[in-house]
Amino acid sequence: MNIAVVTGASSGMGREFVLHLDKEKNFDEIWVIARREGRLTDLENEVRARIRAIPLDLTLHDSIDKYGDLLSQYKPNVAVLVNAGGFGRFGSFEGLQLGEQLDMIDLNLKALTSITYKTLPFMSAGSKIYQFASLSAFQPLPYLNVYAATKAYVLSFSRALGAELKPRGIRVLAICPGWVKTEFFDRAKTDDTLTYFNKLYAAPEVINRAIRDMKKGKDVSLYGFSTRCQVLLTKLIPHKLIMKIWCIQQKK
Repeated sequence: MNIAVVTGASSGMGREFVLHLDKEKNFDEIWVIARREGRLTDLENEVRARIRAIPLDLTLHDSIDKYGDLLSQYKPNVAVLVNAGGFGRFGSFEGLQLGEQLDMIDLNLKALTSITYKTLPFMSAGSKIYQFASLSAFQPLPYLNVYAATKAYVLSFSRALGAELKPRGIRVLAICPGWVKTEFFDRAKTDDTLTYFNKLYAAPEVINRAIRDMKKGKDVSLYGFSTRCQVLLTKLIPHKLIMKIWCIQQKK
């Protein structure tokens, strides 16, 4: 059984990735993972492949074990893994609740790492792993502190993992978009802590670029001229100055 696995599939980048993967390739099943089962089953009417809705809260250790048990039970060939589950919060480190910041770490880091680990034994030569990092992975960002730090981990982890898996013929791509028009903002923005968003991209544009970059054998995908320019600047300008510019833009 040839499958794709997508976390965070109930909305945003995860949902868009399911739709794009279904157009790219024929899968026997697409396993979609998120907390909201109704949103997952809605995908059944939008794709050709059979959808297996797996409602799990990936911040819980039991959920990771349940996912691993499903893999052991069905023994599929996972042709594509997309780790799109994650969330961010705008606010100062002291101003945000500790619990929600730890949840961010659990989902953005621990879940991504665990899902990747559980899936790898069921992948073969030609399999692909898409990991969602962010433009924020390239620099520290005040008032987006923990989120940016989690994405720096995803970027570093993904690139190093890709080097390790090269002998197995498995590719890993870190997707590092700037601001994207998704439900991310519904959860992240609760006040006027951050008000400046220089450019908003559409999710399909980012995903199309990621799929092309994967085919080219790249390990990082950057969509948009301004995004590539910002990454270049993070390599040329001291991060202390970058943080100062960021705070000025956000009127801090």
